[in-house]
Amino acid sequence: MALEDAKSAVDEAFTVPELKGLSFENTFGGAVSFLRRLYTKDLRGVDVAVTGVPFDQAVTNRPGTRLGPRAIREASTLQSMDEPYGWPFKALSDLAIVDYGDLAFDYADVPSFPGLLTEHIRTILAADVPSVVLGGDHYISFPILKAYAEKYGPMSLVQFDAHTDTWPDDNMDRVDHGTMFYKAVKMGLVDPARSVQIGIRTTNEDTLGVNIIDPREVEESGPAAVAKKVRQIVGDNPVYLTFDIDALDPAFAPGTGTPVWGGLTSLQASIMLRDLGGINIKGGDVVEVSPPFDTTGATAIAGAHVATQIICLLGWNKLCGAAAG
Repeated sequence: MALEDAKSAVDEAFTVPELKGLSFENTFGGAVSFLRRLYTKDLRGVDVAVTGVPFDQAVTNRPGTRLGPRAIREASTLQSMDEPYGWPFKALSDLAIVDYGDLAFDYADVPSFPGLLTEHIRTILAADVPSVVLGGDHYISFPILKAYAEKYGPMSLVQFDAHTDTWPDDNMDRVDHGTMFYKAVKMGLVDPARSVQIGIRTTNEDTLGVNIIDPREVEESGPAAVAKKVRQIVGDNPVYLTFDIDALDPAFAPGTGTPVWGGLTSLQASIMLRDLGGINIKGGDVVEVSPPFDTTGATAIAGAHVATQIICLLGWNKLCGAAAG
């Protein structure tokens, strides 16, 4: 579709005839899907499925991330007219990407939520399609990891975050966005020795054997060197990448429930994500975007860029092979 056809483009979330290509629909109009991709449950011929999980009943501080998926989708319309920058392929034109819609759940029946989310992701993975999930609070990564570990075995977790989320909690049914990776390690869903947490700047003395890279190391070593270190840690193990938006300093992402100063810059994060190209990534998420705490929309814009970068990481292995560059 050429730019001059923008005047006739509308509601492409429902009307676009192809799963590949740029969209020139007005950013301020039309039905909103992620990157203006088609809303569909049909995964035939699909390379990546984006899905939303508007859940925030696990937060310890400020709620609002249930509104994250909607805000990230809206912010993503700013990117739909151009290919993602700096990649050796055209992700929007070369990959069949769909918006799989949101998880349906009873907001008042929290105990049923984890199982519903695991089954939701199982359905996507059963079609041999990787998922990119828009959160939602960070607890959602735990039920998602269950589905991924069922398919691929213990995962390497690449986690961008201000917090380790490995505080002790032996009640495996308890829903808490600060303890789920403790459970994931204890349950064997995650291989801690081949996992890494980047941007950590809160104290938790027991790391459970997970490798930690704090913002000072990123600043002093440089993001390119850190990405190289991450790739060495995970090796060829299957990777799940989770990006808590509070990994970024509040100057770049104020719209989150538990902001911590001294975080990553958006430039550092973008370099690291790009330089992870070639890791054996199987899926990922971006979480903790809380629009009520950011009237500018900058946090949702950052979240939309992160989700797009995860799509590019998935596309690398399909289009360029496993060797990174």
